[in-house]
Amino acid sequence: MRDAGPLLVVLTGPSGAGKDSILNLLKERGSPYHFTVTATTRAPRPGEQHGVDYYFVSRDEFESMVRDGELLEHAIVYGQEKGVPKAPIRAALAEGKDVIMRTDVQGARYIKSVVPGAVTIFVSGPSREELERRLRDRGADSPEQMEVRLRTAAEETDAAGEFDYTIVNDDLNRCAGAIETILEQERAREDRGPVDLGE
Repeated sequence: MRDAGPLLVVLTGPSGAGKDSILNLLKERGSPYHFTVTATTRAPRPGEQHGVDYYFVSRDEFESMVRDGELLEHAIVYGQEKGVPKAPIRAALAEGKDVIMRTDVQGARYIKSVVPGAVTIFVSGPSREELERRLRDRGADSPEQMEVRLRTAAEETDAAGEFDYTIVNDDLNRCAGAIETILEQERAREDRGPVDLGE
């Protein structure tokens, strides 16, 4: 059977759906994937590490990365600039590693448009009420930011059908297992094309 090479998997979904928790569980399990790190212009939150949780960069550094075409996708999310550097993804794919990244819905749409071979997985919360509870429990946003997050989360939840797969995050272990099953299915597909990040 023809081998199309490793996968580029994009986890997306609304804020509070648990994308980071799922990724952290996959990492704890020792899953043999490359997990991308996003560059951001926001300040680190307590406990976050540069190069592990995010690449924390200045606005000038970020703008230079955009100008030089170093980012697979970038956007302003809740007033903060975020983007995914291409170089580590290229290196991981060249080593034969499946790459898993997470981004917002807008970013996932863009990546699918420029890398049609990417596999997109939409993660939704069990209910809108649970999503709102998770967002409020974070306690990291002002009331105004919270209203924007809740409104955006509702709009993004309605976009689930645009993506290749949808999983409901009502149980972390089940969700992580579902993602690994999706990857197995995708690797076995005979009509799958290779991942091409372009220039």
